[in-house]
Amino acid sequence: MPKETYIPSLFGLFRQYGYDGATLAKISAATGLGKASLYHHFPDGKEEMVEAVLSYSDDWLQENVLTPLANEGTAQERLQKMCDRIDDLYAGGTQPCLLAILQAGTGRDVFHGQVNALLKRWIGAIARVLAQAGMDDRLAHQRGEDAIIAIQGALMLSQGLKDPSPFQRVIQALPEELCRQP
Repeated sequence: MPKETYIPSLFGLFRQYGYDGATLAKISAATGLGKASLYHHFPDGKEEMVEAVLSYSDDWLQENVLTPLANEGTAQERLQKMCDRIDDLYAGGTQPCLLAILQAGTGRDVFHGQVNALLKRWIGAIARVLAQAGMDDRLAHQRGEDAIIAIQGALMLSQGLKDPSPFQRVIQALPEELCRQP
C-alpha cells in the first residue's frame, strides 16, 4: 500500500503522544507495519512521518477551513462553517490538537516552522473574512489571533478537565464574538 494509507493512523498517534512519545512500537501497532516496512515507506524515520502528517493537516486545513472561509456568505456564516469543521476535527473538544502537541518536547525545534506557517495562514484567513466585512485590518488580524487563542485555550481546558463543555461553548459563541463590532 502507498504510504499515504498510513497517514490518518499516524495523525491520530502523533496527536495523542507527540513526537517524543510516539515510539516505533506504537507507530508499528498503529499502522500495522513492522520496522522494516516503516522505514521502507518513511526512509527518514519518525521525522518524515510527522512531516507527512503536517502536510496532511495542511491539506485538511485548506479544504475544510481556508477554502470555506474564502467562499461566499456573510462573515458569520463563513466563520460558523469553520467552527463546525474545527468542532469535527477535535470531536467536540475530546481530541487534542496536533499542532499544540508538536510544540512540546523536541518536536518544537524540528517542526516549529511548519506549525508557525500553518497557524499564520489560518489567522490570515480569519482576518480576511473580518476585513471584508468592514473591520479595520489591524483589529481583524487581532481577532484572527483571538480566535486561535480561544479555540486552543478551550481545547486545552477541556482536555485538562476531561470535560468538552468549555470547548463546545467557545466554538458555539466564536462566530458571533469575532464579528462583534468594537
